[in-house]
Amino acid sequence: MTRTDGTDQAQNDVAQAQRSQRMPFLTDLAERLEKGARAAAVFGEPVARDAVTVIPVARARWGLGGGAGQEREEDESQSGIGGGGGVNVSPVGYIEIRDNETRFRWIATPGSIVCAVIGGLVALLLVKRIMR
Repeated sequence: MTRTDGTDQAQNDVAQAQRSQRMPFLTDLAERLEKGARAAAVFGEPVARDAVTVIPVARARWGLGGGAGQEREEDESQSGIGGGGGVNVSPVGYIEIRDNETRFRWIATPGSIVCAVIGGLVALLLVKRIMR
């Protein structure tokens, strides 16, 4: 039976508060990453010059992990908490607006060129094998 008086929500709020008190640094880190996870992280400020506007575009990845442990012995108790997080942002291209037309242009990097060449070779080998 589901309660409609808000008791379940209150219990969830208490449980969340207890977790936050046990690992405040993870909660703080998650909140900071959440604030940074918005469109501004992948779309830069537009730059206009003459009749062209360029909007930088990037790929952004966030990661967060953590844990807690506790070991109880006869008279002593030990506990530990650990965690971390990170962000990786790399440019992938830009949006070009010119003469009321919009185009996305990729930025070629050595890694993307190598991937394209390897992908092309694999596709060629697959087509060759299918044609036999």
